[in-house]
Amino acid sequence: MALRLIADFDLEKDVLPWLRVQQAASAAAGARGGGPGVLENNYECLRVLNVEQNRNIIYTYKDNKGNVFFGLYDYQTKQNEHLYTFEKDLQVVSCSVNREKTLLATSLVQAAKEGRSNELQPGSKCLTLLVEIHPINNVKVLKAVDSYIWVQFLYPHVESRPQRENHLLLLSEEKYIEQFHIQVVQEDGNRVVIKNSGHLPRERIAEDFVWAQWDMSEQRLYYIDLKKSRSVLKCIQFYADERFNLMFEAPLDISLSDSGFKLVNFGYSDLQDQEELSEHLTLCVFTNHTGSLCVCYSPNFDSWEQITYSVFYFHKGHSKTFTTTLGSVDSRVTKGITFLNLDLICHSLFLTENSEVIDMLPHSPLQSLSGSLVLDSCSGKLYRAFLNQSYLLEFLWNSRLDCERMALLHCVLSCGQDPRRLEAKIIQWISENISACHSFDLIQEFIIASSYWSIYPETSNMDKLLPYSSLLTWDTEIPGITLVTEEIPLPLMKVHSFKGYWEKLNSNLEYVKYSKPHLHYNNSVVRREWHNLISEEKTGKRRSTVYVRNILDNAIKVISNLEAKNLEPRLTPLFQEEDNHQQLLIGLMVSELRDHLLRHLQGVEKKKIEQMVLDYVSKLLDLICQILEASWRKHNLHPWALHFNRQASAAEFAVFHIMTRILEATNTLFLPLPPGFHTLHVILGVRCLPLHNLLHYIDHGVLLLTEAAVTRLMKDLDNTEKNEKLKFSIIMRLPPLTGQKICRLWDHPVSSNIISRNHVKRLLQNYNKQPWSSVMDKSSFSVEFLPLNYFIHILTDIESSNPALYAFEGHDNVDAKFVEEAALKHTSMLLGL
Repeated sequence: MALRLIADFDLEKDVLPWLRVQQAASAAAGARGGGPGVLENNYECLRVLNVEQNRNIIYTYKDNKGNVFFGLYDYQTKQNEHLYTFEKDLQVVSCSVNREKTLLATSLVQAAKEGRSNELQPGSKCLTLLVEIHPINNVKVLKAVDSYIWVQFLYPHVESRPQRENHLLLLSEEKYIEQFHIQVVQEDGNRVVIKNSGHLPRERIAEDFVWAQWDMSEQRLYYIDLKKSRSVLKCIQFYADERFNLMFEAPLDISLSDSGFKLVNFGYSDLQDQEELSEHLTLCVFTNHTGSLCVCYSPNFDSWEQITYSVFYFHKGHSKTFTTTLGSVDSRVTKGITFLNLDLICHSLFLTENSEVIDMLPHSPLQSLSGSLVLDSCSGKLYRAFLNQSYLLEFLWNSRLDCERMALLHCVLSCGQDPRRLEAKIIQWISENISACHSFDLIQEFIIASSYWSIYPETSNMDKLLPYSSLLTWDTEIPGITLVTEEIPLPLMKVHSFKGYWEKLNSNLEYVKYSKPHLHYNNSVVRREWHNLISEEKTGKRRSTVYVRNILDNAIKVISNLEAKNLEPRLTPLFQEEDNHQQLLIGLMVSELRDHLLRHLQGVEKKKIEQMVLDYVSKLLDLICQILEASWRKHNLHPWALHFNRQASAAEFAVFHIMTRILEATNTLFLPLPPGFHTLHVILGVRCLPLHNLLHYIDHGVLLLTEAAVTRLMKDLDNTEKNEKLKFSIIMRLPPLTGQKICRLWDHPVSSNIISRNHVKRLLQNYNKQPWSSVMDKSSFSVEFLPLNYFIHILTDIESSNPALYAFEGHDNVDAKFVEEAALKHTSMLLGL
C-alpha cells in the first residue's frame, strides 16, 4: 500500500498486560481501594483520551463498579502509571495532564444509563475538575455547567525544570475559550499543591468560534469565527513566558454555520451526541518548518460517488479544489475523509480500484496529529504515517498515465531515506521506459527533481528559487479529476516581530505580495555568456584571463566536491580529460546560481550558500553519471568499446542511444555535462553510425567533436580509403584552430595540403605590397611559371622579415610540393584560369 502506518502505541499491547498485572496483584493482596479495579475483560471501556505534546498518552477505563480510572503511558520510558480514580459512574469528555504530571484536568458527564440518578451537581450537565495528583490530594471544581467542556494544558518549550505556574485552556460548547493560570507550590518535600485554589486567575481569549484545532507540537490554537457570515481563520501562539499572541487572520471561502461546532485534536470522546455538535465537515490546518500554511477542507457530501475537497495554500496565495469520481464505492470508505500531515509538499495520489489499500487501512475514522502521527481512537492505536517507498516504486513501474508517473516520481524522491538506492531504482525504470512519457521528458524531470530534493531541506523558499520540475505548469487532463486553482487573500499578520516558523511564513507571504514574477533560476544568462566565451575562443580573442580562470576554478571545485562524495570507481571514462567547454559551462552555472541565491536568500550566510551551489551542480553531474553508469553496467560494456578498430555491438548501440537522450534532455535546459561525455559520445557514434548518419549528427549538433575524440580517431585509424574519407570529413568540420592542431597529427597529403593553405593564409593576412624589384632581389629561387615565381618570392620575403613570428609549424607532415600546388591553384583561381 502507498500509505504505511507503523503503530507506535497500542492499548491492547502496551496497556492491557500492565493492567492485568495490577489486577492480579490487587486481587492477591485483597486490595479494593486506590489501585486499578477489576476489568473482568471489559475491554470496550478502555480508550485513549488525549495525546500530549511530549507524546504521553492519557487513557481511561472502568472497573466492574463503574468507577473511572485515569492512566498514563510514558512515550519515552514505555511505562504505565495510574493517575487518578473518580469513584462515580461518569463518562469522560476530556482530560489533560501538565508536563510535570502533578495536575490533572478533566471534564465528565452523566453516564448514559437508564434509571441512574444525576451524580453531578444539580442543574449541571458537565463537571470540570482540577486535581492535585502528586500525590493525590485536593480536587477543585473549575466549572459545573450545562454545556460540554474540553480541557488542555499548555506545554511551554522550556528546559526541564519544575514550572511554578501552569496554564490550562478550557473550551466550551457555548463557543468561548478561556485560559486559567494555576500557580503551584511544593510542601512537605515533593508534595505539589495549588496556590490560592479558591481564586484562579483566568482570561477569555476567544469567543463566537465555530471550529478550533489544537497543535500540540507547536502550542498553537487555530479557530474560526464568523464575521458577517464570512469565515475567518485565526491563530494564537502560546509562549513559555505566559504570553500569547494573535498571529494572523485569514478569510476562508468555505460555508460554515454558526449553529455548527467542531473541535480537532482536543482529546477523543465517544459521546453519542457529539455528531449533533458537528456539521460533518472535515477541516484541518497543516504547517511545516519551511513556513507553509495549508488548510485542508472537505464539506459534507450527499453522495460518496463524487467527492470534493480544497487545499488553501496560504503561503503561496492560491487554493486548489479537487473533484474526483469514485464510481462504485465500497461501504468501508464512506466513513469520512482524513487529511494526513506527512510534512511534505502536498501530493494528491488517486488510487482507484485498489482494494489492497482499503483492506490494509483502519476502517474507523483517523485523526491526524502533529509530526505525521495518526490516531485511531476506536482501536486505541497511535500510528506514524509515511509513504511506502517500495509500494510507490512498484506503482511507478506499473503506472500508465503521465500524471501518475509525475506525481509518483516526486513522491518517491521527496520522501527518500536512502536517496542513492532510490535513484538507482528510478534510473532502472527510466531505462526501461525512456520513451513512455509524452507530457514531459523523463530524464529532464528526474535530473531537475532529484537535484532539487537533494538540497530542499537546507533552507526555506527553495521552491521559489530553484526549479523542482522541468514543466512550469501541468496542462494535461487528469482522467476522472477536475482541478480549479484560484487566488486567495493572504493572511493579515497581526504582529511585527517574527522568529522561527513565523519568520519563514512572513517571508513566504512577502514573496507572494511583492515578487509576482517567477524567481526560479534558469540558465538563460549562462547560455548567453557561454556562447560569448566560445565565440571569443574561436576568434582567438579572450577577455580577462582572471575572469576565465575564476570560472574554471568554480568547475574544479564542483568536480572535487563530486569526487569527494563518490568514492566508488567509475566504469565510464568520464572526468579523465580537460573538457574546456563543459568546464566553462559548469563554472558559469556555479557563478550565476550563487549570485541568484545571494540576491534572494535572506538571512543565510554566504559560505552556506556557496556550499549549497556546489552540492546542487555536483548533484546534476552525478545524476548524469549515474544514468550512464547504470546503462554501462546493464549492457556489460568493456574497455574495448572505446577502440575504433572493432565492430559496434548491440550493447554499444543501446548506450549510444541513452547518451543521445541525455544530451537532448540537457541541451533543452542548457545543463552542463560531465567532462568527457562528448568525447565518449563521439567515439560511440563513430563506431555505431554509418558515415552519412554520423556527419548528419555532427552537422545538427547532436555529436560535438572534441579535440580528445578527434585526436584518438586520427591516431587509432589507419589510412584506408574509408578511413581517409572519414578523417577528411571530420577535419573539415572542425573549428580552424582545432583543425590546425589535428592536421599535424595525421601523416597524409591531405593534412599537408591543409597545413600549407593555412600557413600561406597566415603569411598573407598582413601583407603590404612592395615594389617588384625589391622582392626579386631577395631570392635567387625561381621557377618558369611566372605567377608562381612571384608568389614564392612574396612568401619568402614575409618569412625572412620576421623568422620568429612566421616560423612554419608542423613541417614534419608537409610535402613541399603541396605548397607549390596550393599556391598554383590559388593563383589560377585569382587569374580566372
